[in-house]
Amino acid sequence: MSVFRVEAIKECMQHSPVEPIIESSRLSDLFGKDVFHEEAMRQYLSKDAFRAVMNAIEKGSKINRENAQQVATGMKQWAMEHGATHYTHWFQPLTGTSAEKHDAFFEPVDACHAMERFDGAQLIQQEPDASSFPNGGLRNTFEARGYTAWDPTSPAFVVGTTLCIPTVFVSYTGEALDNKTPLLRSITAVDTAATAVCQYFDKNVTKVVATLGAEQEYFLVDTSLYTARPDLVLTGRTLFGQPPAKGQQMEDHYFGAIPQRVLEFLRDLEQDCMRLGIPIKTRHNEAALNQFEIAPIYEEANIAVDHNMLLMELMEKVSARHHFRVLFHEKPFKGVNGSGKHNNWALATNTGINLFSPGKTPKSNLQFLTFFVCAIKAVHDHADLLRACIATASNDHRLGAAEAPPAIMSIFIGSQLTSVLSELEQVSDGRLSPEEKTELKLNVVGKIPEILLDNTDRNRTSPFAFTGNKFEFRAPGSSINCAGPVTVLNTIMAAQLTEFKSQVDAMIERGIKKDDAIFNVLRDYIKASGKILFEGDGYSDDWVEEATRRGLSNRKTTPEALEAFVDKKVVELYHRMGVMDRYEVEARYEIEMEKYLKTIQIEARVMGDIARNHIIPVVISYQNRLLENVRGMREIFGDDYMTYAHSQVELIKKLSEHLVVVKALVDDIIDERRRINRLPDVRERAYEYAKNVKEKYFDVLRYHCDKLEMLMDDELWPLVKYRELLFSH
Repeated sequence: MSVFRVEAIKECMQHSPVEPIIESSRLSDLFGKDVFHEEAMRQYLSKDAFRAVMNAIEKGSKINRENAQQVATGMKQWAMEHGATHYTHWFQPLTGTSAEKHDAFFEPVDACHAMERFDGAQLIQQEPDASSFPNGGLRNTFEARGYTAWDPTSPAFVVGTTLCIPTVFVSYTGEALDNKTPLLRSITAVDTAATAVCQYFDKNVTKVVATLGAEQEYFLVDTSLYTARPDLVLTGRTLFGQPPAKGQQMEDHYFGAIPQRVLEFLRDLEQDCMRLGIPIKTRHNEAALNQFEIAPIYEEANIAVDHNMLLMELMEKVSARHHFRVLFHEKPFKGVNGSGKHNNWALATNTGINLFSPGKTPKSNLQFLTFFVCAIKAVHDHADLLRACIATASNDHRLGAAEAPPAIMSIFIGSQLTSVLSELEQVSDGRLSPEEKTELKLNVVGKIPEILLDNTDRNRTSPFAFTGNKFEFRAPGSSINCAGPVTVLNTIMAAQLTEFKSQVDAMIERGIKKDDAIFNVLRDYIKASGKILFEGDGYSDDWVEEATRRGLSNRKTTPEALEAFVDKKVVELYHRMGVMDRYEVEARYEIEMEKYLKTIQIEARVMGDIARNHIIPVVISYQNRLLENVRGMREIFGDDYMTYAHSQVELIKKLSEHLVVVKALVDDIIDERRRINRLPDVRERAYEYAKNVKEKYFDVLRYHCDKLEMLMDDELWPLVKYRELLFSH
């Protein structure tokens, strides 16, 4: 083996499990210890300041300067007692990750004295340099000013010695430069629309919140092996590599016993999560080798999004302590399952009702049906937008593969609920007779809870599945910020509920009774959105053909999918719901297009580098060794040497054939990159990189390099192999 590879494997073998620091035998004892939550605020804030924060959280009220000063004083005292020496406004720019700038509480008083200072102005707002963050044309490069503003709906927390204050991030002129601002706006929009509809059924409902539970899938790779793979380090995935003889075909990894070293990592991780109030509930082996999943209990969407971002950061920090690198890339290894982040989304009222969960009475079930059918109609009308919000270069590798839903958006609800909707579709137009209303409420609507007892299975091939009391959006990739998908779900649901109420109210004004009006509107929605419902195998070629006949989109690449963002209908939707204006939407379109082309550009450069500087030299070296062997055969056997050297000569020929192709492909990729990089338009460059670099060259170049791996002497191959990466715990 190459020296670098040998040393990496030796180091890997020395990585024994790291014993976690056990702070308590009960995780519940640690929960929220490093969070400035409601109980901590009661202890450290005055009554007025506490009430001001709670009103901001529950009613969206503003906090005046005096109360902000009191909050800052109490928060600083609490943070310092938890070991904090610095504070930061923790925000989520359009990079897809989080960002922070640390400032010390320390402040000099004079030449000999200093104090710890943190006031209301520092709590509420900071001015980080915005010049190097993606902006999509929302501001000029020389205009560096951007503002972070405190989000009191997500509690502050301490990590290490830093007080972290969740914030939004906006430009000087107020446009959103982050993922959180649109999310918060969408939460307000769906609250307003859903509360208004709930008033048909329960006047006590005064607030509706979106909830989220994000199932995080990931791979773990030994640090030493990771650093020996330049493609993993630079792109997050293996650009070359022959799958091992044994992969996941035996299906013995899924839900198997968690390896001891991984278990120690998870125990450490869970301790840190508990302290930060992240309600981790589930851990298990996933389908692929070295693939795992961790999942929390659902929370309010804003907090759940923050917690998922924080969880990913913690996973990277804790895995490093255990000599692992965590991989969030959707498809780090060819030939094995990719990783997703299933977004379990629902709506809940202030009265404790899950609006996607059937109740015990026909009245509550009519409310369930209203929100259930409106969600289906919303997805039907905005399927392309849902596809766009999960479109990334890395997720393109996963969607449509054997373990993930296809790029075609569809909804699975199960055969029993499909039957219920079919019966509702037969509702007569206009006023219902007493017999019809009784039949619907008792024999159709009233039986929904019983139906769902045996109808909570998930169709793994569906991108959007109803699972008994929530919708599971399975298409998002593992590396994504959940804010994007949840913002879209909230926005399209808010728009649909607003339209629903408008149509029902119009019928009521014409003298139609409320229940009759609701049934009639729901019937129309069921008829209009039937083509989005699919119960079969989403992996099959038959579904692709069927979806085409139904008129459903199949946008396989990110550039194609992103076009939905700038559709006039979508721009108008965001504006009407108060979530984003035209400039904010167009900026995100440009940012995501540029992110895509840069990702493919980097991967192309790394492929060229590895092929030229790693693979080609060792292949030539191996050829030289074989040639020396053939020469030796000729010296010994004379003219009969080919009888004994035939295999070596054939091997030299095969190596040469692949080598010629690899060299030519690398040269062609370089020429294509140079041509595309001269194009002035971001959109055009993205499409060109998709079609004329990724689609045209990546698989072909990989094929020939992987063939060389199989022909080469294992001792010489420079890259850590799949069998080493995937079988190291």
